[in-house]
Amino acid sequence: MEVQRMMRHSVRTCHLNDSLNDAAQIMWEDVCGSVPVVDDQLKPVGLLTDRDICMAAYTQGAPLYALRVESAMARRVVSCRPTDDIDDAARVMAQNRVRRLPVVGDDGKLIGLLTLDDLACESQRNLKGSGNSQLGGVIAEVYGSICAARCQRRHGVDPPRVSSAELR
Repeated sequence: MEVQRMMRHSVRTCHLNDSLNDAAQIMWEDVCGSVPVVDDQLKPVGLLTDRDICMAAYTQGAPLYALRVESAMARRVVSCRPTDDIDDAARVMAQNRVRRLPVVGDDGKLIGLLTLDDLACESQRNLKGSGNSQLGGVIAEVYGSICAARCQRRHGVDPPRVSSAELR
């Protein structure tokens, strides 16, 4: 199955100079925990999570309306393409220890978002029907790698990163 069949197609974004207050409002309204950060050409330049916002408020000691997205976002973007196989995208998530993959078109512009939740929902649909239940193992692999990365970070070890291009 291709990523485009499972990804979220309608994704709200924010920009580098937006306030963290504006980004938090997007997350509240969309009931989500992250927002892709894009440049003026709609190309992903980072990802901002609700945790990033909380930690920025704590460490920078300023109200959210006074802090910019650029000051809190993760700058490293790992992405996939809409035509990538879902198993390959899940492997990229696992190897890079990420829960979310921006989906970009051939021009590099953001066209969607694939999340661990999307994989879990699809897995549940497959278990209820007669479809492929193999996704459950993939989800466990992704989640396990994320948890392992947390443990590694606590002990000062930086896990290796892999891009989708390296899997091809």
